[in-house]
Amino acid sequence: MKFIQPPYFAKRYYPDALWRFSIDDKRLFLTFDDGPHPSITADVLKLLDQYSAKATFFCVGDNVRKYGDVYNQIQEKGHAIGNHTYHHLNGWKNSLLTYAKNITKASKEIESKLFRPPYGKITQKQVQFLKSHQYLLVMWDILTYDWAEIPNLEKHYKKIAKSINPGSIIVFHDSEKAKVNMLYLLEKVLDEFSKKGYKFATISNLDGMR
Repeated sequence: MKFIQPPYFAKRYYPDALWRFSIDDKRLFLTFDDGPHPSITADVLKLLDQYSAKATFFCVGDNVRKYGDVYNQIQEKGHAIGNHTYHHLNGWKNSLLTYAKNITKASKEIESKLFRPPYGKITQKQVQFLKSHQYLLVMWDILTYDWAEIPNLEKHYKKIAKSINPGSIIVFHDSEKAKVNMLYLLEKVLDEFSKKGYKFATISNLDGMR
């Protein structure tokens, strides 16, 4: 079963995480995990520019090292960045020490106190490490499943669109596996919700709107 919106027990397990913004005005928060990628991230940036949209990119440290020019372009265009570990680690499969070192290594490439765990998997001890180092744990309100095999993209998009509300944090992936689905779904969201009067904003740990 694909949970486009997180199940209630997930929010209870990570109560201090940012899942969505509690706002009434028409703002949405697009996020992209796993980049930067030399061509796919560039395609995303062009599409965002077309709609004057801003987004938040949760970057893998090793990809930043390899594609620093793309990483710099993200920031130059006014988008926000976040830490997604250095090697895209699964928190459930790694010790606190290994995970903490990987976050710290990534922080030398990524100057941000926003953090999203790869796969959404992180232990309570790892969460405590983040809190002790002033990171904001950012989860999501809408998961697009852009990396998955989707038999009917239009039908899938309609399910996503019905779940979006003001303040929603939406997850996409600027990666090879997600490219085709992601670009299709992203353009649909940008087009439909722009016409509905929505703006697309960056996440900031200074936004006290939870």
